Amino acid sequence: MRALTYHGAHDVRVETVADPAIQEPDDIILRVTATAICGSDLHLYRGKIPSTEHGDIFGHEFMGIVEDTGSAVTELHRGDRVVIPFVIACGSCFFCQHELFAACETTNTGRGSIINKKSIPPGAALFGYSHLYGGIPGGQAELVRVPKANVGPFKVPAALTDDKVLFLSDILPTAWQAVLNADIGQGSSLAIYGAGPVGLLSAACAKMLGAQTIFMVDDNDYRLAYARDTYGVIAINFEQDDDPADTIIRQTPGMRGVDAVIDAVGFEAKGSTTETVLAALKIEGSSGKALRQSIAAVRRGGVVSVPGVYAGFIHAFMFGDAFDKGLTFKMGQTHVQKYLPTLLEHIEAGRLQPELIVTHRLALEEAAQGYKIFDKKEDECRKVILVPGAAQGT
Repeated sequence: MRALTYHGAHDVRVETVADPAIQEPDDIILRVTATAICGSDLHLYRGKIPSTEHGDIFGHEFMGIVEDTGSAVTELHRGDRVVIPFVIACGSCFFCQHELFAACETTNTGRGSIINKKSIPPGAALFGYSHLYGGIPGGQAELVRVPKANVGPFKVPAALTDDKVLFLSDILPTAWQAVLNADIGQGSSLAIYGAGPVGLLSAACAKMLGAQTIFMVDDNDYRLAYARDTYGVIAINFEQDDDPADTIIRQTPGMRGVDAVIDAVGFEAKGSTTETVLAALKIEGSSGKALRQSIAAVRRGGVVSVPGVYAGFIHAFMFGDAFDKGLTFKMGQTHVQKYLPTLLEHIEAGRLQPELIVTHRLALEEAAQGYKIFDKKEDECRKVILVPGAAQGT
C-alpha cells in the first residue's frame, strides 16, 4: 500500500510499504477514504517529538470503510463506514469505565511523555504519534490496522460527506472538550489563543453554546480574518500587539478579564529569546508564552482550558498568579469516544459545520506538499484533507 512515512525533520515521503494485517482478534483493517494533517502532526514533522523513528506512518485523523474484521469483532462488519478516534481505548479498564478514554491504562506499550516516573502506566496509545504513544501506524495511508475495534470506530451516516464527519476523529471533539472544560454557556466571555483548526472549532462550539464575547489571538491575519467573519470573534494579532492579555482585559466589564481562556497553542508557542535558547538546549520542554497570557487574561475564579499539547518543564509558569486568582485548570488529551454521539447530532442538525475550515484537498500522493503548505501557512491554508487514490492536483 501507499503511506506517508517519516525520514527526519521536515522530510516526509509517500512510499510503498507492507499492507497491515489482523494481529489481534478485535482488530479491523480499514480502507481509508479521507485523512487529514493535524497541527499536532506538525510537532512530529518538525522533529520536536522524541521516539519518532524513520519509516513511522503519521496520521491520527482518518475515516474509511471496514475491509476486514478479526474473529472477536462484534460491533462492525465489512463495508461499514466509520470514523476512527485518535485515542485507542480498551473500553474495560478503570479509566475507560469512567469515560476517561485518553487515560486508558492498557493500550500504550510506550512510556508516554510524562517525566514523573511514579505515574505508571502511561495514558492511551495514539495512532501515528511516535513510540512514546505505542508506535501504532497512523492513518495517512491507504490501509490501517485499527486495534480495539469494538470500542473506537464510530459509524457515520452515508448521507454525510467525509468532510462533514472526518473531524470527529480528533479536532472537533478536542475543541468541544476544551469548551466544556471552560464552562462556556449563555453570555460567557472567552479568549482563545491560537487560530489553528482546534482554535477555530473551539470558537464554533463556544458560539453555538451561547458565548457572548470571544477574543482570538494569533499572529496570522488570514486565519484571524476568517474567525472574525465566520464566528464573530474579536481578533488580536500578537505581532502588532505585544500584550494581548492587557488588550483583552481592557475590553471586559470592570477590567476583570474573561470568564475563561482556551490555550489552543501548546508547547511551540512563540516565546522569548530565553525560552528559545532553553528549549534548544533541552533544559525546558515547552514555551510558556501562551500559558502566561492565559493566566493574565482570565478573571479571578475563571478557568484556563488547555487542549494544546505540552511536554516537560515550562519556563516562568506564574503559578503564584494562578493561585492568587483562584483559577481552575482543565487540560489533557481528548476522551473522544465520550462525545461522538452528541457531536454527530449537532452536525446532522447543521448547528456545527466543521468542514468549513477546510481549504485544501489533496491526493495522498501529495501529502509531503500538504505538510509544507500547512507548516508554512502558504496559500491561506487552514486545514488539509488527504484522499488516498485521488488523482494528483485535485
